[in-house]
Amino acid sequence: MQGKITDRDQKNKKRNMLLLKIAAVAGALLVWQLVSIIVNSRILLVGPWEVFLRLLTIWKGDEFWTSVFFSLAHIFGGFIAGLMLGILFACLAYRIKALKIILWPWMATIKSVPVASFVVICLIWLSPANLSIFISFLIVLPIVYQNTLTAMEGLDPALTDLANMEKLSYPRQLVYIFFPNITDQLVSTLSLTAGIAWKAGIAAEVIGTPHGSIGRQLYLSKIYLATDDLLAWTVIIVLLSVGFEKLIVFLTRKIIEIKAAG
Repeated sequence: MQGKITDRDQKNKKRNMLLLKIAAVAGALLVWQLVSIIVNSRILLVGPWEVFLRLLTIWKGDEFWTSVFFSLAHIFGGFIAGLMLGILFACLAYRIKALKIILWPWMATIKSVPVASFVVICLIWLSPANLSIFISFLIVLPIVYQNTLTAMEGLDPALTDLANMEKLSYPRQLVYIFFPNITDQLVSTLSLTAGIAWKAGIAAEVIGTPHGSIGRQLYLSKIYLATDDLLAWTVIIVLLSVGFEKLIVFLTRKIIEIKAAG
């Protein structure tokens, strides 16, 4: 009986929290609408209803899907490259302490330099079309590296001692000891970096304005003072960012489950 009451309470709590979030969103939209009415200028600010109406038609544009796929492909490519190299460097740095020291100034610099500075510098070396790939890669690399390395160093030394006693090779230690015990930290890191990579990649596109990208669409909306387009694309970016993050976390959990089952 107590268990049933607890389950009911938890369901009520989740439902109340959902209702509160819906109310908060409704309140924010109301404030937005009121401000747009007070401003009374479509150039400065349009209301949520105008943005919603634009969202119903913007996907019919000639460059909508090409822009979405362009940005998704480039940012996803940079994210995967940063993820794989970050994990690889963390595994090597855990094993080779000298490498950890060598990588420290590079990772610290990448984390500290603003995205805008990297974008301007990289425009000297790269074409605008490849800019979002490299920027997403740079943003993801140090975060994945540091979080993975910290998680590995925080494991119980008894686990590695046992592995050494069993004479497991280092790759087998990674598969059977390290990765299964840092799953939560890894998923949390991916959730964080997926959102950051998306934002940084779009910011790079806004500055580089590669043809057929979401960033270029934002830039053109600003140039032509199409505030409804600008806000509509912003909503699309938010939705894609959330979906991108959820997809990465889902795929990561599935891969970990398959590895654990195998």
